[in-house]
Amino acid sequence: MADENMTMEDFSKAVDDSFTSFKDEGEANWEKLKEYQTEKTPLTVTVDGVVNKGVISNVEGVRGFIPASRLALGHVDDLNAYLGKEIQVIVREIDEQKGRLILSAVEPLRAKQNEERKARINAIEVGTVMDGKVENIQSYGAFIDLGDGLSGLVHISQISRKRIKSVEDVLQPGQEVKVKVIAVKDGKLSLSMKALEEGGDEKDDSREAAPKDYKLPKSENISTNLGSLLKGIKLN
Repeated sequence: MADENMTMEDFSKAVDDSFTSFKDEGEANWEKLKEYQTEKTPLTVTVDGVVNKGVISNVEGVRGFIPASRLALGHVDDLNAYLGKEIQVIVREIDEQKGRLILSAVEPLRAKQNEERKARINAIEVGTVMDGKVENIQSYGAFIDLGDGLSGLVHISQISRKRIKSVEDVLQPGQEVKVKVIAVKDGKLSLSMKALEEGGDEKDDSREAAPKDYKLPKSENISTNLGSLLKGIKLN
């Protein structure tokens, strides 16, 4: 089982072990590797070997070490399952003097995950009603977990047609809710709960409910008294 809680000493030893276990293949092209690192170029490599705390792949004639913690988005139980497989990586660290090359598969995997998430979001139509669960509350609204790795924001103005002072007055983490998609933009979902309330209307979604705790002006400021009504009136 791969240990993701590596100390710097463990990591350094794992790197040293990996480079003594395998030899470089062909002529090393460090300049090309530095270019890959600068441009964060995704590279398709084959896992050639398994060592302590990670796996080995050859890139441009140089042994590259991929730590278990940089091999997947989650925990890796069996490093041997990757042996002989092709994976995408980027160059994370280079030490030409020591002949060290550190690779990572996390960034390409995360980029792919984000692209797939955006595609799923863009496939959702405005007006769609969805079930979700409150996962996070902020002063400006609540983030709703919609499942399948998707989430959206219900702005505080879209929680209820009644005026509320705080999100926590209405919603709590873990609470199940029904929401309506009112906007899809830049890979983000804007949601509304008040649009589903009785009497709710899409045209009214952007309007704020009138505050119910307003105060009447003081009597001396009221201009509709008898004196003001008679002022300026001429009697014949």
